[in-house]
Amino acid sequence: MRMLAIAAACAGMLAAQTPGKTQLKAGDTAPDFTLKGSDNKEYKLSDFRGKKPVVLAFFPAAFTGG
Repeated sequence: MRMLAIAAACAGMLAAQTPGKTQLKAGDTAPDFTLKGSDNKEYKLSDFRGKKPVVLAFFPAAFTGG
């Protein structure tokens, strides 16, 4: 459950960057989204919901050279 809360917080950050979206609060269920993994496959949050913990990691300055 704690991992889902972390995913919700990360999804909230994504939603905050998208105009017109409602921002999430702590404890809110994360909306479904699709991201490409390091293996180049696409993964949907709904594929894991209730089955496995989900952890999102952001590295905004990684591989930018600056």
